[in-house]
Amino acid sequence: MKLLEEVQLQIVTSLKGKDLLSLVNYSSEEVQQLIDLAIQLKTITKEGKCPKLLEGKTLAMIFEKNSTRTRISFEVGMHQLGGKGMYMNARDLQIGRGESVYDTAHVLSGYVDGIMIRANSHAMVKELAEHASIPVINGLTDISHPCQALADLETIKEVKGHFKGLKLAYIGDGNNVAHSLVVAAAHVGMDVVVAAPKGYEPSEQVMLKAATIAAQNGSTVSFTNDPIEAATDADVIYTDVWTSMGQEEESAKRLQDFEGFQISSELVAYAKPDYMFLHCLPAHREEEVATAVIDGENSYIFQQAENRLHAQKAVLVSVLG
Repeated sequence: MKLLEEVQLQIVTSLKGKDLLSLVNYSSEEVQQLIDLAIQLKTITKEGKCPKLLEGKTLAMIFEKNSTRTRISFEVGMHQLGGKGMYMNARDLQIGRGESVYDTAHVLSGYVDGIMIRANSHAMVKELAEHASIPVINGLTDISHPCQALADLETIKEVKGHFKGLKLAYIGDGNNVAHSLVVAAAHVGMDVVVAAPKGYEPSEQVMLKAATIAAQNGSTVSFTNDPIEAATDADVIYTDVWTSMGQEEESAKRLQDFEGFQISSELVAYAKPDYMFLHCLPAHREEEVATAVIDGENSYIFQQAENRLHAQKAVLVSVLG
């Protein structure tokens, strides 16, 4: 108990027992609190003082898609917090052989304290959460990637020290990463511009919701097909791969469609001199981003990747603790 008093962790108690499917369902205050908690947990972990707040807790980690950062960060995070992360390949579970989501949700609710799932279908994850009596955390779906967005915000806060008045430019495919990033940035009052080629725009529904959240926090959300417009005076430039897992057969077409959207040295010259470059990884150098940019002095991709661990620990202690 003395250790907890010394570090004075500000756990987001309003999230206890709550799912994390999308940051749309969290308040702006809760998102801000999670970022602050993540930074706290990162500091005390590096000092060797991470409290075992999840001792005796078990997290089921279900994967339909391959993973490096999601699997390792959740498993290590549970370990650092004194709990256990149990890896489960969906193909090895009965759900991979046709058992219903309803039955799986009820069975797992009797075994473990929470479920993290990296899945193809957001609708399936919503169904799992509906029937589970324990918290469900979205580790990635086709629509949303909220844990990544929390790590992104943590990185920006560490480097810039604040969010208000910053311009974030997301340039690339309007995918799940873009959706969560736009909502997250709206929650903390950043101005967001998304630039994507025609046919690759983010969900209109997500953008409208993000714009509503942004207005409440004194910022804006907008869209353009012009990457230069998005990059101009940007404090943060963010991109993702042009061809995600499961889209490999579209690769040739996407390379053609995304011509002019590479984060090149020429493009980032339109941003502020102290701009940050972010990428959720894995990256394809000389495709969506030039090597000179991703490996340059303005790149924070590895700090960003490490922050997946600490942002997810903030979620874990808040929803499971």
